[in-house]
Parts: sequence; structure tokens; C-alpha cells
Amino acid sequence: MPALLTDFLDSLLATIVDVLPIAFIVLIFQLAVLRKVPPSPVRLAVGFGYVVLGLSLFLLGLERALFPLGETMAQQLTSAEVIGVTGSAVEWSDYLWVYAFAAAIGFATTVAEPALIAVALKAGEVSGGTLKPWGLRLAVAVGVGLSIAVGTFRIVTGTPLVMYMVVGYILVVIQTYFAPRMIIPLAYDSGGVTTSTVTVPLVMATGLGLAATVPGRSPVLDGFGLIALASLFPMITVMAYAQFSTWRNVRRKPAQDNEAS
Repeated sequence: MPALLTDFLDSLLATIVDVLPIAFIVLIFQLAVLRKVPPSPVRLAVGFGYVVLGLSLFLLGLERALFPLGETMAQQLTSAEVIGVTGSAVEWSDYLWVYAFAAAIGFATTVAEPALIAVALKAGEVSGGTLKPWGLRLAVAVGVGLSIAVGTFRIVTGTPLVMYMVVGYILVVIQTYFAPRMIIPLAYDSGGVTTSTVTVPLVMATGLGLAATVPGRSPVLDGFGLIALASLFPMITVMAYAQFSTWRNVRRKPAQDNEAS
């Protein structure tokens, strides 16, 4: 049996084992608590099969494509031919291409993140068009791009993660006081939706691959933490986007009043 088919069957079995408890709990509440038979049970069963199949293929794709891709890119970008340095004496400035790749991959994966697209569309819908879905997605994507670049800088320099987290959350608290009230819950949720299906695999693989190739770094101690930063920075950029939009509208209003008069 081909190795790919064996891996798929293993992934399918693991997915079924993981998803069955959720389906069992929902079914018990539906029948025992609500005392109603689910509408269109055949349709639900077919949909459940699609979910299991999709998750299995997604997990197989992670193992076969996304994880190796992130690790390979990190290894290639830290090679002596790219950074131009041989031996263990390296400086943070030798990894500029790594920072650029990290920012680009963070931005691109976030723009394509299905969870963010759903949140942005709903935010635009409930706000009556005040919040532009594309503007929100760009604000979050910029935040994630910056966070991954800062995270790779932290891995290269070996500085403690807690230092970045403390400074970042202090800034979030200050922004929360001054940002428009309607944007604060959305900004906090925007940090969470970035850690989803598309962003996490590539970001984690990049961090682990980078920590494994930079001299003096440990994948266990230094390879993780990028996802924490990816959840923090979007809160900052979304509130900054709202603050900038408010400031721009305040400046436009006197000009419009003068034209009207």
C-alpha cells in the first residue's frame, strides 16, 4: 500500500476518533434535552462525513506540505549562502531576509484566513457598513506580519518572550482606554481568529525551522512563541486603525462644514 494512502487512512481514523465525542455530545443534547429529532438527519450525516474527510485531508496536507515548507524556507534563508556569514558568529542584521519572509508570510496567510474573513464580513454587516471588511482584514494582516517579523527577531537574538509580551499588553491597555468603544471587542477577537487553520501551521513551522538552524538556539525554548505574538499584535493594529479612522473623520468634518457654508 502506498505510503500516502497509509498516512491518509491513519489521519482519517484519528480524525474520526477526535470528532466522534463532539458529535455524541450534540446528539445526546438534541435527543435527551431538547427531545427533538435533528432536521434532515441524512443531510446532517453527509455533512458530517464531509467534515471528517476535509479535516483528514487538511491534517495530511499539514504533515506533507505546510510544515515541511515552513521548515525548508527557514533553513534555506539561514544558510551561509544567503546570510553571507560562516561559523557561529552571526548578528541580528545578518537575517534581514528572514524578517522580510516572516512579515510577508504572516501578512499573506492572515489575509487568506477563513476565520478572519468570516469575522470581517459579520463585523461589516452588523455595523451597517461603518466597518469595512477589507480594511479590517488588512489591519489584522499588518499586525500579524509585524508580529512574525518581531518573533523571528526574538529567535535570532535570543531575547526573552516575556519582555515582548509585557510591553505589548501595556500598549494594548493604553490603547483600550483611548480607542473607540465599538472597536475594542472586535480588536480583541481579531487577535484570536489569526491563530487558525492557515496561519498557525506555516508560522509554527517557520519558527521551529529557524530555531533549529540559528546557532545557539533551541527549537523547544526558542521555536515557540510566534503564535502568542500573532495574537497580540492584531489587537494593537486594529485599535490603531480605528483611532486613525476617527482622527481622519474629525479632521474631515470641519472641512466639509466650511464647504457647505
